[in-house]
Amino acid sequence: MSDSATVPDGLGVNVFSVDDLTTDFRVVVRQGSRRGIRLERLFWTTLKQLAEHNRLTIGEMVEEIARANGDTSNLASAIRVACLRWKADQSAELAKLASLRTINAILGACPAPAFALSSTKKILSLNSAFQILVKRQLPAGFGDETNRDLRLSLDLNVADIFARLDANGGVPIASGFVIGAGERRYRGQLNVVRAPIRTPELLLSFVVS
Repeated sequence: MSDSATVPDGLGVNVFSVDDLTTDFRVVVRQGSRRGIRLERLFWTTLKQLAEHNRLTIGEMVEEIARANGDTSNLASAIRVACLRWKADQSAELAKLASLRTINAILGACPAPAFALSSTKKILSLNSAFQILVKRQLPAGFGDETNRDLRLSLDLNVADIFARLDANGGVPIASGFVIGAGERRYRGQLNVVRAPIRTPELLLSFVVS
């Protein structure tokens, strides 16, 4: 029997684990004051993370939440809301960082030729060093016509690279590559990592030779 709950219609969406719903009753002590609180384990875990984030003990964090809640009797609900608010704020901050704008900034800051490659092998972004490399190695130039004719192939399949990165914890993968324009070709070596962005799936590719 599975230990996770899924959407009833069988879509296979992992909503939560059974353990997340298990409630624990704990007594939190702060400055001699004892508060008995019953929360789901997931909220206890999140409350601990929230307290550590603010460099407080769990008791101090609960006291802050109680104060913000006006010390009303519904403290457990206030704790859940505080935990969800913190997670939502964190998610929003991560969404700002994990964006195409950040990918462009990473490529722009890299002195080596580099580009972002989609799962469909389309170059979505590249830096000036990569443009210079193409201009130098493919004398036809780097104008609009060349851009449309520019072809890229990797020694490794893109889907295999994603799978390897998932399996090895994100350790860079080395792959040969060839870029071509017209009749010209240039072969080199890349170090490839997964871009820190959820969608679209991208590979950050850095030319090493």
